[in-house]
Amino acid sequence: PVHPLWQSPLTIPGGTRQSPINIQWRDSVYDPFLKPLKISYDPTTCLHIWNNGYSFLVEFDDSTDRSIIVGGPLENQYRLKQFHFHWGAINDWGSEHTVDCKFYPAELHLVHWNAVEYPNFEEAVMEGNGLAVIGVFLKLGARHEGLQTLVDALPAVRHK
Repeated sequence: PVHPLWQSPLTIPGGTRQSPINIQWRDSVYDPFLKPLKISYDPTTCLHIWNNGYSFLVEFDDSTDRSIIVGGPLENQYRLKQFHFHWGAINDWGSEHTVDCKFYPAELHLVHWNAVEYPNFEEAVMEGNGLAVIGVFLKLGARHEGLQTLVDALPAVRHK
């Protein structure tokens, strides 16, 4: 089946930084010089959960460097702005991206902005090096306590 964001497997949107993408394992190249990505999140920076009408977002206080990522391929430090999920009506697909054309039931996106080059998220989002998004594929499985805390809070944001 064709992912809803793609018109067909042959008409994937253009651009070198465009979503969705199909990560092809055989084309992956190991970079021995790539530094580790350092993730430092302060849970007290979580502000609220809100429903935008088609999903929900968990938003963070990004006025300081208390929840950041640095290293890896990033030249600057990036602050956590929000995270959200992509999921489908059925468990066969839901992820925005694929690996070797395989979909996952859901995908988590942690959205960060370049706080060194830009004064705020709104300006950073317009630039090629303004955002860094960590994508995590999710599979069905055993109960996850951290995610369950979030799931338990969702009835409070049932409406837009």
